[in-house]
Amino acid sequence: MPASVVSRARVERAPAKVNLTLRVLGRRPDGYHELESLVVFAAVGDGLAFTPGAELTLAVRGPTAAAAGDLADNLVLRAVHALAERVQGLKLGGFVLSKRLPVAAGLGGGSTDAAAALRLLACHNRIALDDARLMAAARATGADVPVCLDPQPRLMCGIGEVLSPPLRLPGLPALLINPRVSVATKAVFAALRAPPLAGQQPSGLAETGWAGGGETITAPTRADVIDFVSANGNDLEGAAIALHPAIAQALAALRALDGCRLARMSGSGASCFGLFDSNRAAAAAARALRLKHSQWWIRPTVLGG
Repeated sequence: MPASVVSRARVERAPAKVNLTLRVLGRRPDGYHELESLVVFAAVGDGLAFTPGAELTLAVRGPTAAAAGDLADNLVLRAVHALAERVQGLKLGGFVLSKRLPVAAGLGGGSTDAAAALRLLACHNRIALDDARLMAAARATGADVPVCLDPQPRLMCGIGEVLSPPLRLPGLPALLINPRVSVATKAVFAALRAPPLAGQQPSGLAETGWAGGGETITAPTRADVIDFVSANGNDLEGAAIALHPAIAQALAALRALDGCRLARMSGSGASCFGLFDSNRAAAAAARALRLKHSQWWIRPTVLGG
């Protein structure tokens, strides 16, 4: 697609999804796992441009495009097809994906790209974002796509389809890193060997003391969020490290940085995040880490809505 055409396209951000916490409640009879996860979105991510047209096309560019796999398997196209099955006469066009996030990295890159495609098509076809067909297409595309459809902090439960109201969280200065390791989510869950689901229930946000009611839930301070994340880990971390020891190295490198309040793996890995008290501290940490690990993917950012 010529640059002049792309410049006239509508562009949607596809922010990285970060699992601040991830609890595995158990394995369901259908093989899927019930989860409870506090999800936030980063100020870094991919970008997706859309230009109306008669044919559906997709081009992938950017620094991590080569790792994105075959176009036929791209979740952007899967999401488009899922919506077309539910909306008769859906008007389509051409997509250009600027791939910046590492692939198979625990940051929901494919899912957030797919959700961006659904938002773009909803706008072009005058479909409300709360239209049930849009959410149905998101669920059909992938477990993480529903939470990415409206990228705000939420508690995500079930296999990803049960979402809390948006959470009004303070911005969390952070450092995202990936030691250039791709992780197969299925392999991590297999290594976890979670027991069958036996009546465990999601704890929800009742234990936090955060104010609830209406359409949003508020966490008063950054310290409240860090305390909650500190007390609630990522159940997949040990299994992922057993498969990919580089994750442990990444976590150790984060924890050794000046000002790092907490470090944890996101999702099924291998990306990890460190939380800091200020954007300046996160940026300084990024500079220091790049001196030691120049080949890693390292991005200072802010986590939140």
